[in-house]
Amino acid sequence: MRRADPALQGIVLPVVLTLAIQILASLAVFTPPVLAPEAAPEMGVAAAGVGIVTSLIYLSAAAAALTSGGFIVRFGPMRVSQGSLILVAAGIALIAVGHVAAAVLGAILIGLGYGPVTPSSSAVLNERTPDRWRAMIFSVKQTGVPIGGAIAGAMVPAMMALAGWRTAALVVTVGSIVLAILVQPWRAAADAGRDRSRRLLDVRLREPLRIMWTRPPLRELAFASFAYSGMQMCLGSYLVVHLVESAGRGVVFAGAAMSAAMAGGVIGRIFWGVVADRAVPPRRLLGALGVGMTLASFVIGFVDHDWPAVAIFALAFVFGATAVGWNGVYISEVGRIVPRDQAAAVTGAVFSMTYLGVFISPLAIWLVVSLGFGYGAGFVLVGLLTLWRASFFFRRA
Repeated sequence: MRRADPALQGIVLPVVLTLAIQILASLAVFTPPVLAPEAAPEMGVAAAGVGIVTSLIYLSAAAAALTSGGFIVRFGPMRVSQGSLILVAAGIALIAVGHVAAAVLGAILIGLGYGPVTPSSSAVLNERTPDRWRAMIFSVKQTGVPIGGAIAGAMVPAMMALAGWRTAALVVTVGSIVLAILVQPWRAAADAGRDRSRRLLDVRLREPLRIMWTRPPLRELAFASFAYSGMQMCLGSYLVVHLVESAGRGVVFAGAAMSAAMAGGVIGRIFWGVVADRAVPPRRLLGALGVGMTLASFVIGFVDHDWPAVAIFALAFVFGATAVGWNGVYISEVGRIVPRDQAAAVTGAVFSMTYLGVFISPLAIWLVVSLGFGYGAGFVLVGLLTLWRASFFFRRA
């Protein structure tokens, strides 16, 4: 009987813990778009305004990711992750207040909590992951994003129907706080390498940015992630609202469609990770996924009330498998290229571009919709940007 790889056995607990943190943090990020059809009218704003909330979340996340390196080194990646969970919990609780000003502040707190999650998990996994399993391990951890989205799509509408949108938001808040407490027993082991002399705010931001900019593979990955993450968040932010307002579907149906998209993302992240490790060069695979998510976005924009439910769910699944499934391969490539002694800081710099994409793209769709062109035109616009960046992987693959 073949014995399991000891190195692979040693990575199981870190993957489980970082995956759980990613799920809860992502659940918090995906919850506002699901709440929007009911929460926005009560706040006196249009549901399409959820794009502004999403953009605020990721603008804050970009700033937090860029400055997270010093905090991770000083306090350790697990302590920073616990702080992230508390911040996203506070943000969702503020949104539950039901006032625009509270929602804006809540979005900022969610972003400040979400930004350090990936740099923290990269710091935990980079030192423990065997190179031959890198793409798969990082892809498995990154399934936490679509799993969180799937839970938001399935659980939040059900709780909204049973107890109202505020109660649904508070359940997410409590879940994040509970997980922050549950990971405490492993904190000492995960944070054993922390440097207590490191300054809280590492002002040496030029170095990680310089490394990102002067290494062409990192720079191209960063700019591709700007477009790809924008597409991913347009899916997460506008699929529910688009199906409710343009296709005349109910919130529960639209939430189920988003769950189908996130299920595609979960399967895609694991599958594409294995493919990148075993069959297709990661950069070429990222290019193909960019083409796939572009085509899906073009089609999803034309969904209306005449489409059968099966077709909508199938399309949402494919959209998720590409627009959500790319992320693990991308993070694995970043982790492979960055200097290991600067993994947290450089990953944070690269992810600042990722989060900027998520900041700008939902705003672009909000603007297109506000001008009267509809969600379909918005999806096409973001798709064209994605297709352009995907082409670079084929030129240099």
